[in-house]
Amino acid sequence: MIEQTALEVFTWKYQEPANMVFDESKLTSNLEFHVQKRRNSEKKGLACRFSCVFMLDGHMLLEYVAGDTYVVDFEDVVDYNELMTMVRNSFEKFKQTFDLRKLLTILNTKTLTPFNDRAYDWEPVLELLK
Repeated sequence: MIEQTALEVFTWKYQEPANMVFDESKLTSNLEFHVQKRRNSEKKGLACRFSCVFMLDGHMLLEYVAGDTYVVDFEDVVDYNELMTMVRNSFEKFKQTFDLRKLLTILNTKTLTPFNDRAYDWEPVLELLK
């Protein structure tokens, strides 16, 4: 059985820009994804953490970091398709939280950089879950 924990927001650091009218072309963002192996005497697992930073002309507007964990019974085998479902679910929760919180910021019309799961080699991650 695989259990997913609730998303935990580790960082939401928003700094209002000095000028509320700005050149959209100077707004940039990046998205990072990290995984970490989790294990205890009864279960194995995987922690997924996403982070995003929005910059405006070299000044940070928002740093957002959040993640969740999957807990898996030792006898369960996680294949590529299941791993992709897990990671995509984690990103969807990350995105939903951003979409809700951004409403109180100047970024209220912006979206996150889409997560490109094809940019990663998933074999090492699958090895973490063996």
